[in-house]
Amino acid sequence: MAEARKPKYQTIPSQTGRGGHGPPGGFQRPKNMGKTLGRLLGYITKRKWLLGIVFLCVIVSAASSVAGTYLLRPVLNELVSDIPAAEKIVKLAKTLLTMLGIYLLGAACSYAQSAIMVQLAERGTARLRSDLFAKLQSLPLKFFDAHTHGELMSRFSNDADSVQQCLEQSLVSLISSALTFIGIVVMMIYTSAPLFIITVLMLAAAMSVFVLRGKKSRVLFQQQQAALGELNGNIQEMIEGLKVVKAFTHESEAETEFEELNSNFYTVARDANYLATSIMPIASNISNIGYAATAMAGGVLTFVFGFDIGGLAAYLQYCRNVTQPINQVSQQINAILSALAGAERIFEIMDTPPEIDEGTTTIVRVHEENGVLYETNERTGQWAWKVSAGSDTALVPLRGDVRLHNVNFSYVPDKPVLKDITFYAKPGQKIAFVGSTGAGKTTITNLFNRFYEIDSGSITYDGIDVRSIAKDDLRRATAVVLQDTHLFTGTVMENIRYGRLDATDEECVAAAKRANAHSFIRRLPDGYNTMVTADGANLSQGQRQLLSIARAAVADPPVLILDEATSSIDTRTERHIEKGLDSLMQGRTVFVIAHRLSTVRNADCIVVIEHGEIMEKGTHEELLALKGRYYDLYTGQSTLD
Repeated sequence: MAEARKPKYQTIPSQTGRGGHGPPGGFQRPKNMGKTLGRLLGYITKRKWLLGIVFLCVIVSAASSVAGTYLLRPVLNELVSDIPAAEKIVKLAKTLLTMLGIYLLGAACSYAQSAIMVQLAERGTARLRSDLFAKLQSLPLKFFDAHTHGELMSRFSNDADSVQQCLEQSLVSLISSALTFIGIVVMMIYTSAPLFIITVLMLAAAMSVFVLRGKKSRVLFQQQQAALGELNGNIQEMIEGLKVVKAFTHESEAETEFEELNSNFYTVARDANYLATSIMPIASNISNIGYAATAMAGGVLTFVFGFDIGGLAAYLQYCRNVTQPINQVSQQINAILSALAGAERIFEIMDTPPEIDEGTTTIVRVHEENGVLYETNERTGQWAWKVSAGSDTALVPLRGDVRLHNVNFSYVPDKPVLKDITFYAKPGQKIAFVGSTGAGKTTITNLFNRFYEIDSGSITYDGIDVRSIAKDDLRRATAVVLQDTHLFTGTVMENIRYGRLDATDEECVAAAKRANAHSFIRRLPDGYNTMVTADGANLSQGQRQLLSIARAAVADPPVLILDEATSSIDTRTERHIEKGLDSLMQGRTVFVIAHRLSTVRNADCIVVIEHGEIMEKGTHEELLALKGRYYDLYTGQSTLD
């Protein structure tokens, strides 16, 4: 087993599974840094005057640090001067007070810039997350088919967090370090141009260490992230499948595989961290050598050429500090590149074209007087389609008449999934779809709601082409009960009300009774106020399904879609749930997708689909008389794949 999964670290796997992005922590350079940075800064420039104050504080803070160091020159020169002691004390006091004032001003500006940037960054990141979440709501389902949940979640967590840290600290710190470095260099040249030649040589040597060893360590850290991903993936896989490992007595093989992955991670992590941690000692020693050489040359200048002792002390202090901004800039550039790569991934989603909806027909409440429909805001229990034709509008009763005419559809061009599908469902009829996995049953129901657009043909709802109906209104007229139920964190009552947010408590209770869920809800610790957590982990599969049915019941739509709603539960629970479904299906047009043929015997029409085509359709008795595919399935001569 271990040999089969030997990892390779020469290439860095994509976190998204599509390539183009580095590991968490960001080592991949963004494709368009200027454009991405401009868009990112737009989220913190809503209050430009605050941003102006921040940059003013950065300038003052950097200048105070440089100026405060230079004041060592007059202090030391005054100490060794021959002026009277009283006058010397007065001058020293003034200079020291000036130095104290400069440092206090710098500290105040540093605090102010940090406090303001935290506020701007938090608000900007909150807006960024809000825009990203709003964008996700407008994207079509095919986008989510192409992106894993983990990939999308990483945009909200890893990428947004790196952006937030960049805006709070890295960006301002980079500017401050750059200004400090420039200020130190200017003051070094001003203090002593000859000594600066030695400093330039020292800086060149230190920079070569930062660049060369930094580049190598960056590559090794990429490999470390890849190795860590392999190791974490193996740990998660083994823990989740521990029962299987023990059942097949593969403990030794699992341990061997883990030891190999752990050893590989140790090796690459050791090399990466060795290089990274060696940069500063080497650069520091180069700085010390340069400092010593500068001190020796400065001593010669002082005793031979009359260079003042205060100037030498100030220059040596600058020489000691000049490498710190370089190190900070190097660190902040990595953080900023990571943040820009994360921001680019966020903007990639935000630039995705939204779901197109050109429908103009809407759903409205109506009441009837003398056979004529009138639009109303009151709850009448009656709905109608409001069809616009130029300046004229017409109200078409919402009944649930669904018809497909020669529908063709493909997820990928030139690979048809549905071929020339034609059938109809009259109001109140129950239509069942039977067929193998992948035959196209669920795809048909997805086309009803316009989760996907058909390639050709037409689908009509009460005689209206669904492409002319606004998607939100179309989906409001249809409820779906899926095989995999999803419950949200909240109370049982809130989960039922999710079907229609303006439903009253009484309507939610009535829906639960119709779904045959009221009895088990009453037995819960807090009844309808019982908290549902972890997608309903505190409820059984059957109870979760009943709540899903109650949620559909409170929506009270004319069309109901049951997508294998009972296939994952036992037959006893299925009979209990079917009572709720029978109540819910009364008077509605119902489409049922089922693997258990016993659940579709009473359908008004059974449509047998294979390979995207309708093979047979008719009632249970009619299809048995044909002795075709349905007959083979029902009698056990053939099985569904």
